[in-house]
Amino acid sequence: MTSSDRSQTVDVTRTYAVRTYGCQMNVHDSERLSGLLEDAGYVRAPEGADEADVVVFNTCAVRENADNKLYGNLGRLAPVKARKPGMQIAVGGCLAQKDRDTIVKKAPWVDVVFGTHNIGKLPVLLERARVQEEAQVEIAESLEAFPSTLPTRRESAYAAWVSISVGCNNTCTFCIVPALRGKEKDRRPGDILAEIEALVAEGVSEITLLGQNVNAYGSDIGDREAFSKLLRACGKIEGLERVRFTSPHPRDFTDDVIAAMAETPNVMPQLHMPLQSGSDTVLKAMRRSYRQERFLGIIEKVRAAIPHAAISTDIIVGFPGETEEDFEQTLHVVREARFAQAFTFQYSKRPGTPAAEMDNQIPKEVVQARYERLVALQEEISWEENKKQVGRTLEVMVAEGEGRKDDATRRLSGRAPDNRLVHFTRPDEDVRPGDVVTVEITYAAPHHLLAEGPVAAVRRTRAGDAWEKRQGAQAPKPAGVMLGLPQIGVPAPLPPAENGCAAS
Repeated sequence: MTSSDRSQTVDVTRTYAVRTYGCQMNVHDSERLSGLLEDAGYVRAPEGADEADVVVFNTCAVRENADNKLYGNLGRLAPVKARKPGMQIAVGGCLAQKDRDTIVKKAPWVDVVFGTHNIGKLPVLLERARVQEEAQVEIAESLEAFPSTLPTRRESAYAAWVSISVGCNNTCTFCIVPALRGKEKDRRPGDILAEIEALVAEGVSEITLLGQNVNAYGSDIGDREAFSKLLRACGKIEGLERVRFTSPHPRDFTDDVIAAMAETPNVMPQLHMPLQSGSDTVLKAMRRSYRQERFLGIIEKVRAAIPHAAISTDIIVGFPGETEEDFEQTLHVVREARFAQAFTFQYSKRPGTPAAEMDNQIPKEVVQARYERLVALQEEISWEENKKQVGRTLEVMVAEGEGRKDDATRRLSGRAPDNRLVHFTRPDEDVRPGDVVTVEITYAAPHHLLAEGPVAAVRRTRAGDAWEKRQGAQAPKPAGVMLGLPQIGVPAPLPPAENGCAAS
């Protein structure tokens, strides 16, 4: 690449693509990265385009082979960059924070490496790499600016993430998050509420409060009831129809939070609370600060206060030292809790975690067999729990891109208040993402509900107006951020990353 190639200025013709892997926090960070790049004059690469002028990898360090995935993707871009003068590649996120010294050595065609604490520096680092004609590696050891203070390009016009904290104070032996994202740092409640009010003014009607350990919110500001107070404050924001949060830790799940959920109308009857294991022995080895009885006690209290709540969880199978008896305890909790959904993962070593060095690593074939038994049990329970929804009349917020077969089936899709996915008959009148329809559930499958009869009512909303306005402002429609995991919640949401990264 020549100096003249490097010296071209950024203008509206330069495009970018952000490729995101991992947890909800990474998805939220990628919205900020996109906003920063657009603020600097870049435009998103058109849908279907093979190449962009700037490609950003927002990485995850969840799996043992995370680096192999990254270097494979970087390798495929090397010849593209060689024939495209001026192209730049940046690597950020958890893997960049972890492997800061090796990325450029293994992939010398990378221009920028940045960490989880300094995503706001990306445009500056790209420009510095262009001018100086050498890779820029800058990893901050502590948070420079709370991500929510940065420009953003949100993926949804009607639903939004709102980060209330970053980092985590727990020391789970399978998790590398605290080492990469640091200790918990809370935002001021007034700043959070101001962001939510601004979003609602723009047309957003659903928000998801986001944190590494969301219900520990307040520990950094010295208020143990700060999270329940925040939920109640959200209930006073006019125009905010739905409030969700992810992911809480059982250790910090207190009665005041349950009361706030039950007593605040716009806090949805949904709870995603990671179990990880049902065995007290394994929980102790994981350094999880609760036991089976405590977990089931929380479930019982939530169901007593919110009878129709849909509860989901994360479970790790095959943690080092897990015996058949330990695994049976996990199955017992699954039967007792009757989760609407469970995200189940086979234990995977994470370099840099205590669990990776533990004795009694479980053979792959044993883990696989247990995993299949757990999945089969949960599928049965999910189906039974969904069948209980048949005959209920629900308000469904219409979603964008949730039903992959909607065009073929002449249906639309959306989320019920408890976050169950509902496919419904397309009404005669125009319905937009963000609008709300009233339907009666006629059929249940393990992972979705059907409303096959006519729509009882359509409520056009400010959120639908916002979606329609965005469509008019961005034709032709730009390409979407590439996500790395399946979906739960909104917007374009993800379940906690494998082995519980970025969730408690």
